Parts: sequence; structure tokens; C-alpha cells
Amino acid sequence: MNIHTTTRPEMQQFHNGDKAVLPFAQAEYETRLNGLRAIMAQAGVQAVVLTSMHNIAYYSGFLYCSFGRPYGFVVTQSDAVTISAGIDGGQPWRRSAFENIVYTDWQRDNYWRAVQSVSGVGKVVGFEGDHLNLQQFEKLNGYLAPSKVVDLAGDTMRQRMGKSAAEITLIREGARVADVGGYAVRDAIRAGTREIDVAMAGRDAMELEIAKSQPDSEMRDSWVWFQSGLNTDGAHNPVTMRALESGDILSLNTFPMISGYYTALERTLFLGEPDTASLAIWQANVGAHELGLSLIKPGASCSGITHQINQFFAERDLLKYRSFGYGHSFGILSHYYGREAGLELREDIDTVLEPGMVVSMEPMLTIPQGMPGAGGYREHDILIVTENGAENITGFPYGPEHNVIA
Repeated sequence: MNIHTTTRPEMQQFHNGDKAVLPFAQAEYETRLNGLRAIMAQAGVQAVVLTSMHNIAYYSGFLYCSFGRPYGFVVTQSDAVTISAGIDGGQPWRRSAFENIVYTDWQRDNYWRAVQSVSGVGKVVGFEGDHLNLQQFEKLNGYLAPSKVVDLAGDTMRQRMGKSAAEITLIREGARVADVGGYAVRDAIRAGTREIDVAMAGRDAMELEIAKSQPDSEMRDSWVWFQSGLNTDGAHNPVTMRALESGDILSLNTFPMISGYYTALERTLFLGEPDTASLAIWQANVGAHELGLSLIKPGASCSGITHQINQFFAERDLLKYRSFGYGHSFGILSHYYGREAGLELREDIDTVLEPGMVVSMEPMLTIPQGMPGAGGYREHDILIVTENGAENITGFPYGPEHNVIA
């Protein structure tokens, strides 16, 4: 038999087992999908091909793991179908609120043939310009032959920036789990213990807590960055095998993920009493943090908040040590994969805060090695913007009064 002439399917449906319990009710996904279809109608788009982890998970409930394979969610005014690889079996259908097509691996570009089977040919096609790479964009044009393409990345991001009541409930739970990880990290800190050992204590505590409180959720990428000494100079520096020493500046960073929704807790600590210079820098950063917390409210602009915190640091000759923006949106896969860049506390973002948005406050100062107070200082809380102000949902305490480890 000549295997090259054997007829095999380019795609198929694989409804294996029953639908799983998703993070949200079916009505929540229908509401999101209706919002997307309204965006499409406004832009004159007949079919949209979503390809990012965050948008596919947000609209369908399915969170893919790529391993080099493309995934999609194709939406028209009548159909909504996730496109997944055969290696995932029936899980994408079980974990999606809508229909699913599995493309087979035996022939290159069966993915695009599956997409085409839903989108049709010659339509006005929406895509994610901040995710689809040039090679795949060429394939979109080749297989779908669109009459026009429209970048909907910004529109979908703006939809995700406003959180539903159900999302806020899940984010609130995530913040609680982040606190659980924080307390486990603090309890594990002692001279001679390695960064990796402390980080694992926090990660294990969070995963056990998620398993207990969210038994229907998928266990995904919850992790801890715990840094000491020089390694605190970058907020996202990897964990090392360095052993903690008395007098170290420490940085606690817990990141639980519940069904695709990240939250975070970040705190500066010291192993033993900080010296005078370190204490002064720490207190200044705490002061900026508290100022920032007071500024989060509806009607405030991201750039306006940023300028006020900048002024606070400038008056203390510390602005030159600021590392990055002062906060950002939290939601589906934020902030690791699905950054909602329209809602960041930066000078160049003029977005006005609205009730239902969720944003962090996280000032950081990095003092170079060899200078008094050297190290990275960071505090991080998550706030829900309300009708009249903001609710801080982070419970772990901050500052020298709480986080000097004897």
C-alpha cells in the first residue's frame, strides 16, 4: 500500500467524554461572544480568527498549550469553533464552551484548512495583529483569500479590560491564594536556605490551596519568584540556588494561576534588620506605594497617576532608580502572556480608570550594587476599581513593620 495516496481526514470532530466544568457559566461565555460579534459588526468583519492564548481562553474557555502547533478560535455571526491539534485528543472540546474541530498532523497546513471550513473564503477577516506572525499571516491570506483584513487586537483587549462580576470573584480568590503563598514563603525564610527551597514552599502551598478551593479548575503555571541580595535588582529575575545570608534584602513574588487567571503578590523583606540607608529607601518606596493606592479611583488617568508618583520620587531624588511602570491590568493570562497594554500605569497611557477594571499598584526602585541601600525594592497590591474608589484585595502586609525576618 502506498501510504502517500491513502485517504485520511484533514480534520475531524472528537467529542470524547462529557463537557468539563469551565471557570465560568455558559451564559458568561455567551455574553463575551456577543461582545465580540458586536465588535465584528462595528468593524464590518464577517469572520475573525483568534490565535492568542488569552483571547481563545477568554472567549471559549479553552486554554491551549502550543508546543509549536497553531491553535485558533474562529467566529462568524453564526458559528464559534475552536481549532485544535490532534495531540490534545478530546480535551479542547471538553474544555470549550462551544464547538471544536481537530486538525490532523499528517499534512502541513491542515490547521488552515480547518479554519477555512468555518470562516469561508473571500470574507472580511479579523485577526490579532499583535500575535499572528508574518508566516501565519501569509497563510491566512493564502487559504482564506480575504477581501479585506482588519486587526481586532485592540478592540478585544479593550473588551477584556472591563471585568465581569464572575471574573472579579475569580480574581479575588486568586489574590487570596497569592497571600497563602506569601505566608508560606515568609515561613520558609531562614539563613542558609536556598532561594529555590523558599520558592518551592510558596508554590506548593498555592497549588494545594487551588486544588482544595477550586477542584474543577485546571492546574497550570502557578509559580514563585523569590530573590535575594543582588538578584532582587530585577522584578522577574529567575530563582537561583543562592543560600540566604543574614542582612539580605529579599523579594517575595507569588503568582497563582486559576483556570488561566493570574494574580500576584510582591513584597520586599529583609533577613535581619536593614541598615539605615536600606531602611530609608524601603520606606520611600512604601510611601510611593501608599500614594499610588490612594490614587486608584474611577476617573483617574493612568498617565496622571504615573506623574504624581513620579513627582513623589523626584522630590526625594529617587526617580532615576525607578525600574518600570507602576502597575497594570489583571485578568485572563495577565500579565504573563495576555498583557492588557491599554491599562498600564505609565506616562504614555492616557486610559481613564472605570468601575470593573482591575489594576495593580507596584512601584519598584533598584539601587545599583556598591551604593548605600543597594537592591531592588518592590511592593505590589491588586485593586478593583469601584463606583466610588477602589477595593484592595491583597491582604499580605507590607513594609518594615511587618517584613523584617528575625
